[in-house]
Formats: sequence, C-alpha cells, structure tokens
Amino acid sequence: MENRQGKGLSFAKRIYKPRIIGLGIGSISVAAALYPLAMPGWIWAFLLFNGFAWAHVAYQLSTRAQFPYQAEQRNLLYDSCFGGFWAAATQFTPLTAVTILSMMAMNNVAAGGKRLFLRGLLAQAVGVAAAWLLFGARFNADVSLLQVYACLPMLTLYPMAIGTVCYQLAIKLSEHKRALSALSRTDSLTGLLNHGSWKDLLHIKFHKCQQQQSHATIALIDIDHFKQINDTHGHIVGDAVLRQLSLELRRNLRENDLAGRYGGDEFCVILPQMPLEDAAQVMERMRETFGNYRNPQIPELRVSLSIGLADFQPCFSDAAMWLNAADRALYAAKASGRNRVNVSDFPVAHSA
Repeated sequence: MENRQGKGLSFAKRIYKPRIIGLGIGSISVAAALYPLAMPGWIWAFLLFNGFAWAHVAYQLSTRAQFPYQAEQRNLLYDSCFGGFWAAATQFTPLTAVTILSMMAMNNVAAGGKRLFLRGLLAQAVGVAAAWLLFGARFNADVSLLQVYACLPMLTLYPMAIGTVCYQLAIKLSEHKRALSALSRTDSLTGLLNHGSWKDLLHIKFHKCQQQQSHATIALIDIDHFKQINDTHGHIVGDAVLRQLSLELRRNLRENDLAGRYGGDEFCVILPQMPLEDAAQVMERMRETFGNYRNPQIPELRVSLSIGLADFQPCFSDAAMWLNAADRALYAAKASGRNRVNVSDFPVAHSA
C-alpha cells in the first residue's frame, strides 16, 4: 500500500504544474469566447475558480487522499467534465471548443492511455449536457480575431508543458532501466558481476582476442576451505570473507579488468591486454594481500586463495576451452597444497 501511495503522490506532483498552466491559459481562451455572450455573473466567478483555484484544490484532494493515484484519476475526469461544460457554454465556438477538448484528450491519453481517454470523453459529455440544461443547446460558428489570439497561448505553451513532463518522465524511466539492468548483472553480496554476465563478457573478449590477435588472461580464484569457515564460524563471517575478497579485487585490478563471482566461493577475472606472466604477478600480490585479512571478532581466522590462470591461445576453439584451461590450473593449485597461484600448461608449460 505504501508503494502505491508513493507512486500516486508522484503522479499528482507531475500533474500539478501542467494543470496550473493549462487551466490558467485555458481560462483566457474561454473568457474570449464568453465575452460576446450574455452570461450571468456566477459563470465568470466559476471560470475564475476553475482557471486559477481548481488546480490547487485538486492537488490537495489527491495528496490527502488514502489512494492518491485514484484521486488524481478522478480529478482528471473533473477536468474533462469542466472542459465539456466550457465548450458547450461558449456555444461550441470552433477554435475555442476544439482547443479545450483536444487538450483535455491529450491530457487523458498521456496520463492514463485509452481507458482514461474514453472515460474522459464520457465526462466531457456530462459537462456538455450540464451546460445545455443551463443555457440551451446553441452553436456559434463565428471566430473572432480576439478568440484566435486568446487560443494561441493554449496551443503553444500547454503542449510545451506536457512535453517537458513527458521528457522528465522518460529520463527517470531511462535511469531506472539502467539501474535495473545493472542490478540484473551484479551479484548482490559482492557487487561484482554475476555468473551469467561474466560468462557473456568472456565470450566477447574471446572473440575480440581472436579477431585482433591480442593478449588476455583469465583467472579463477577459490577461497580455500570456505565451507569449513561457514560451518565453524557461520555464514555471516563467510559473507564478510567474500566481501573482503571482492574489495581486494577492486583495489588491485585495473579499471578495465572484469571481476565476477562465478559461484559460491569461486571468483573469476578477465585481464585484457595482459600476458600470463604479468597476470601471475598480479594474482600473487592478491593472494599475499588476502592472506593478511583478519576478522576483528575472530582473530584466529586465517584465509587463503588458490588461483588458476590461463592466457588466450589461438588454438582455442571457443571460450569454454579457455575457461577449462583456467579451471584445470585451479584444480592443480588445490591438488598441490592450495594457497598458491598456478598457470595453465596448455598448450605449452609455463612457470609461476
């Protein structure tokens, strides 16, 4: 309910300023069409209220309502009803009536789509019927120069106001879309790329290395005995260790290096334009730095990393083959005692 109320308040705030502008300059168009007609004094008072007070009343009604969105939808229908009333009261003077009714229709389509547009037409018909009951069904085909000039602000300024609101909304939607896209690519615990996103980038980097015949190295990083850390000290401590590793990766890697959480306690890194020997030095520094991590609540806790490296080779047929080479190097590091960096021996032997 709080989420819906927040959206409703935001909706009311977006409508508020355009309604002030639209009703204010719209009342000028109506006044120019009413001027030649013999209208009672209360009509002019009602026009002043509708043109300069209703926008503020409507805003208070929506923001103070239990469900602001529904209240603002009702206010838009009231707007349409008033528009129909003024179109009929001015005897459907062509330019004034078309300007008022078309702007109301544009409002409803922008705010609620087809459904609100159709409901708005019905509300306009109610307003027309009310005016006809009071003043009779009359039509005036004459358009004076005064009415033309009076409608110009409505035809220029109000569409600009609506366009500004739509543009601001589009910007916000674009920002939200980018934020959601980033969230969908990010591991929530570590803030690094998630498994799927990192694999996608690996395929891209693989094809780039193929096409440009460039260097790149991938690293698979495993926290030694991580299950034992979770079992002994709990998952909160385990999560702290994972976050610490992600922090060290950000500190020690270059801006264009791509780090991700491959799954569980395993991390992965793509190091573009970096030969295997240089990558081994970077990962060795990482291993030593991470080995110095101490948890303030558990000073006896010790952590270490096993790391497998594989550089790009032209003989690799796909990215999976490249990744498998790094995985074999990681397995060899774990099998030979852990807490070490091991490089792939495919297709020729390398030394760490």
